Amino acid sequence: MALGPLEAIQGVTDTGYVGAGRVGTAQPASTGGDFGTALTGAVDNLQSLQSTSKELAVSAVTGNLDDIHKATLASTRAQVTFELVAAVRNKGIDAFNEIMRMQA
Repeated sequence: MALGPLEAIQGVTDTGYVGAGRVGTAQPASTGGDFGTALTGAVDNLQSLQSTSKELAVSAVTGNLDDIHKATLASTRAQVTFELVAAVRNKGIDAFNEIMRMQA
């Protein structure tokens, strides 16, 4: 079975995009719990990704990194995750403001 372009990219190792099941299958971040727990987990994951990205960037600049692609992938992944967390936060704030505007 031939992989499509998106599946081939998602199958790249060391990116974290390969799910537990089939390549390209989205797995839920958590099986239960509340929104606050999920958001806290996302922020913790974001901090970890940013830390890894920073370490790899420093290694790339100092010449201690053999494969620049790892640094590029880590940086892009941290950026996309940051944008996602910021978008979810903004939507949460918008929803809260909308609820506060409702009349009883």
